[in-house]
Amino acid sequence: MIRATVWNEFAFSCKSPEALAVYPKGHHEVIKDFLNAAGDIKAKAVTLDMPEQGLPDKLLKETDVLLWWGHCLHDDVSDALADKIVRRVYEGMGLILLHSAHLSKPFKRVLGASGRLDWGEGGERERLWVTNPSHPIAKDLPAYIDLPLEEMYGEPFGIPEPDNTVFTCWYQGGRVFRGGITYNRGAGKVFYFQPGHETFPTYKNPLIQKTLVNAVRWAYSNGATQKIDCECVKPLEKLN
Repeated sequence: MIRATVWNEFAFSCKSPEALAVYPKGHHEVIKDFLNAAGDIKAKAVTLDMPEQGLPDKLLKETDVLLWWGHCLHDDVSDALADKIVRRVYEGMGLILLHSAHLSKPFKRVLGASGRLDWGEGGERERLWVTNPSHPIAKDLPAYIDLPLEEMYGEPFGIPEPDNTVFTCWYQGGRVFRGGITYNRGAGKVFYFQPGHETFPTYKNPLIQKTLVNAVRWAYSNGATQKIDCECVKPLEKLN
């Protein structure tokens, strides 16, 4: 079983009447439930207001893939926790960054990027084009996914060049965005996925759910790990 942890700040933006009307228990619980329904994933959901900001060392060590949704309280996440997450990625943990997590500490630190972008909150129709259909995250997906309403994220996007651009987003207002991108960092795999505004039912869409199940499976290292500490070693050959 792939051990997944869904982290959500679950702050005031997620507890507005509009957000709770769509996700009464929070969208982290919806994500947890459809991941668990996949059969090969064992997911749990945690939030920022829990002890140790939801990710004590034991849980982080046991997490194969971490899904992270943040919005308004990025700065409330401790530097120590962000550094631990990045370390775990380099050791082999998968990291999936959702929607507004582009400004989170884990995103910016693991990619060495600003994460800046243009945005618009009017609620536009979004079409996610699968621009790399051979990628495992795109397995069994159609050529595109239509979402009736989403928050617009637009280029330029302050990121290093992705290893793969799996999805390119087009919005009703005319903007485009690299909305599904992957990176390798050490032994870990990183996926950023744009859709997921807290007041729209994006995570109830079966194709979005399929995408995230695929992403968890792709990001799972299957036990592969990498030492990241520097070691003093003896020469392999005899020294003269």
